[in-house]
Amino acid sequence: MSRTIELSADRIVVGGGAMGLAAAAALASRGASVILFERFGPSHRRGASHGATRNFNNAYAEPDYLDLFDEARALWRHLEEESGRTLLDLRGLVTHGPSEEVEVAFAALHRRKAQVQMLTPEEAHRRWPGMRFDDDVLFSPDAGAVLAAEALAALRDVSTAGGARLLHGHRVTGIDPASPGLVRVTAETSEGVPVVASAGGVVVAAGAWSSPLLEGLAPLPELVVTEEHPAHFRPRDPGIAWPSFNHLARDEELVARGGHVYGMFTQGEGVKVGFHAVGETVDPDHRPFRATEEKRRQLRDYVAEWFPGLDPESAEEISCTYTSTPSGDFVLDRVGAVTVAAGFSGHGFKFVPAIGRVLADASLGVGAPPERFRLAAHAR
Repeated sequence: MSRTIELSADRIVVGGGAMGLAAAAALASRGASVILFERFGPSHRRGASHGATRNFNNAYAEPDYLDLFDEARALWRHLEEESGRTLLDLRGLVTHGPSEEVEVAFAALHRRKAQVQMLTPEEAHRRWPGMRFDDDVLFSPDAGAVLAAEALAALRDVSTAGGARLLHGHRVTGIDPASPGLVRVTAETSEGVPVVASAGGVVVAAGAWSSPLLEGLAPLPELVVTEEHPAHFRPRDPGIAWPSFNHLARDEELVARGGHVYGMFTQGEGVKVGFHAVGETVDPDHRPFRATEEKRRQLRDYVAEWFPGLDPESAEEISCTYTSTPSGDFVLDRVGAVTVAAGFSGHGFKFVPAIGRVLADASLGVGAPPERFRLAAHAR
């Protein structure tokens, strides 16, 4: 029988995706000793954090999200300096669709003195001829894309430089708040060696595996795990410009195809286009890693209609998970020694370093998450 490995630290982090790494980096920067357990290897493809790009999208009307966005942008720049990596590609963001929704986002950004402007469909098409527009367009030049794979590498670098131990191939099997101010986490290595770690608190950022790990520890809202399948499409003309984009669903036809659409240019891969939160509900341990033929056809048809600058037959499909709450808002809160980060619903990556700061504050007891994201708000 394998001998149990015993470990201890000030804080334990469960989950080595973007949110867990950001929490580990933020905790280590405060001088806390940190152990991070990740079931799979670095940059694995079984969750929600892999891939080259994510939308750096500021088209929100809600102050809580805009506050996080502004903080995240500053922290991304700080992380660039700290890691020596380029993490933001700010080639701009266009948002179009129902005018009332677009105008609300424009007004919220304008009040914050963001550099935004409204363009007519004709003006937008002249600027970005690879896209089609039927409505006025909100343009945000200070938005664009996060280079996600580089971001994960940067967070690993700064976490380990700060002293955090990143233990990949360690599957967490239990979390026990043994007594006030003490939590024990049990895990096993990929070779089946048992591990027991003790700490003053634990941050759980386990993505699609959050619900079973936190059962009985935190009153989570229902978390629905879906498998999503955006794809990269080849531009017909490699010389034209591509901003990041949101296309908000309006008419019944677009809603029937899947609803809101998002995407961005990915160097070396093409233009990423995807429907937001339309995938099949899955068990994260038993996924097909493949879209249905109907979903593939819907995406091809959408690209053929709205992207004259892309070849709709050139799709290179991606597979990732969304973990969504009923409201679409995140869960960021602390219950005793357990700090929870869950339900990022396909729109959390842009906020990663700010969320890492929120989680570190909550776990160390020096600040509470915004009320919108706390468990009590999800129980209403």
